Amino acid sequence: MTRIKRGDTVLVITGKDKGKKGKVAKVFNRKEVKKTSFLIEGVNIAKRHIKPSKGFPQGGILEKELPIYQSKVMLVCPICNQPSRQGRRIMATGKYARFCKKCGENIDKI
Repeated sequence: MTRIKRGDTVLVITGKDKGKKGKVAKVFNRKEVKKTSFLIEGVNIAKRHIKPSKGFPQGGILEKELPIYQSKVMLVCPICNQPSRQGRRIMATGKYARFCKKCGENIDKI
């Protein structure tokens, strides 16, 4: 189970894109790939050379976003705008909600 969800803002903490922030576009769980990874908008972009074909008659160079492993990103709290760890607490409704360990505010909208 991953603690980061689609739509969260994350900070890359290691690798060539270290220090970049982006929004999570897609989450790949362990069932789909070996490790949990995320597709982040505008981060980890690779160039792919495409030959001319029926689907892409002009050919050329395409820029494509590649997934990043879960261990290389950290959640950015939407309230304090700081990268921080997160915890879970039980709300009055009986559901779990994520909270920021730095400011103590809820990350999930209830």
